[in-house]
Amino acid sequence: MSMTDPVADLLTRIRNACMEKHEKVEVPASRLKANIVRVLKDEGFIKNFRLNRDDNGHVSIKIFLKYDDKGESVIRGIRRVSKPGIRKYTGMESVPKVLGGVGISILSTSKGVLASQKAVQNKVGGEILCEVW
Repeated sequence: MSMTDPVADLLTRIRNACMEKHEKVEVPASRLKANIVRVLKDEGFIKNFRLNRDDNGHVSIKIFLKYDDKGESVIRGIRRVSKPGIRKYTGMESVPKVLGGVGISILSTSKGVLASQKAVQNKVGGEILCEVW
């Protein structure tokens, strides 16, 4: 199976795992995906993540999902913004607020993959990879 949009695949797997109340989900690793997952952890949307290498040398990311006291997923929604066919970029002055600041955008910037607030603090814009709330 060819993967045209590995980031969309990552988000879909996380979304599906949250809906099914899974404790963890495993996805094939890439540097970009690892960075997106790191931002999710830093921003408190997931418990943790781990990089695993199997016997064939394939690396995967194991993502430990986070739920509130009621057993609801902390990730209420996760959505791809920039797509391979239609890239979406933003300058630092127009980084979008997600649900009035409840959620975050994850941007790929010249300073690495950052949450929207960090991008603004670092005065960088970039490609809007996805939104999480």
